[in-house]
Amino acid sequence: MQHREVREEDLPQLIELPRTPEELFYCFPRAHFPLTVEQLRAGLAKRSDSTLIEKDGQPVAFANFYQWQDGICSIGNFIVAASARGQGVGDYLLRYLVDLAYRKHAAREIRVSCFNNNTRGLLFYSHRGFQPYAIEPRLDFSGEMAALIHFHLSREGS
Repeated sequence: MQHREVREEDLPQLIELPRTPEELFYCFPRAHFPLTVEQLRAGLAKRSDSTLIEKDGQPVAFANFYQWQDGICSIGNFIVAASARGQGVGDYLLRYLVDLAYRKHAAREIRVSCFNNNTRGLLFYSHRGFQPYAIEPRLDFSGEMAALIHFHLSREGS
């Protein structure tokens, strides 16, 4: 596995990562399914450190920061390809972003949010030291009530 910055030519492959409206909602709640290059490009323009993970030369995950100021970095757009789940790809990406937040942005706290029905995501973050600190009501991709659970990891907890 290796990581690198997302490039324009990666966008057509990255829009294939979320396979369903639900998966897209989990990683990019404001986007509309199916994800398009234009939607992704516009979203990435407002973010920092968009990072791609490659395995065997293929993109298998990506994420970025949607906040990176005042000692806080918030991770967003976090997605791992279905074919790469359970193989350490998410761990690799999360460890890289946490390290980057501390090194590049002098973060004291790293945040990530996960929807209540994304059990796999909730367990992933909690097993890596992230602690829930707030719950926000939201509507999901089908207009149903959902809870967005906010997690944080402080520098001492890393």
